[in-house]
Amino acid sequence: MTSSGKTVVVIGATGATGSALVHKLLDHPKVDKVIALVRHPKLVRHPKLRQVTVDFNHLEDYASEIRGDVAFSCLGTTLKAAGSKENQWIVDVDFQYRFAQVAADNSVPVFVLVSSIGANPSSAMFYPRMKGTLEEQIKNLHFQHTIIFRPAPLVRPSTDRIGEKLGVKAMQWINRLGLLKHYRPIKVSTLARSMISAAFHPNERLSYLGVKEILDSQ
Repeated sequence: MTSSGKTVVVIGATGATGSALVHKLLDHPKVDKVIALVRHPKLVRHPKLRQVTVDFNHLEDYASEIRGDVAFSCLGTTLKAAGSKENQWIVDVDFQYRFAQVAADNSVPVFVLVSSIGANPSSAMFYPRMKGTLEEQIKNLHFQHTIIFRPAPLVRPSTDRIGEKLGVKAMQWINRLGLLKHYRPIKVSTLARSMISAAFHPNERLSYLGVKEILDSQ
């Protein structure tokens, strides 16, 4: 009997959002196989999970692995970890766009991208310009469904980023005053659930989901 479950491919699977996503995908009754493209196989062993160690500089060499019903792109780094804006651009834009290109070439019907609130290719600031540039590149690849998430600051479990912790706490305090609700911090587990829901029930050819849409989908 032919399986009717979904096969999904994930990059950024070892990060906070990606690992939350993989965990929920593995528990999902409609998922048969999760293919995680990783630099190092750090994820837990699971009968549904296939970890593929890849060189992200040559993703085209792994095209046979980038096939399925949905491709999720959660890859990203910080400027501090990357060491320079040039290196951060390679990870956040070049690697993810190449992944999307291969997925499109392999006729993956649904592509889900984690971007950021404020993404704008014309921004004078580096980070929103970087995210906006990637969005523009990917939406031109003509997937059947392209779903772009623009969350506000993410609440990551056990983060060691002091600035991130302080920023999230400050924003949560501001939100309690009824201000800047569209910048409300979102738990990575909440984002992951919304990503799966949107990917498995796509509507428009191109969709953008911000804080309100992410929270409303729960």
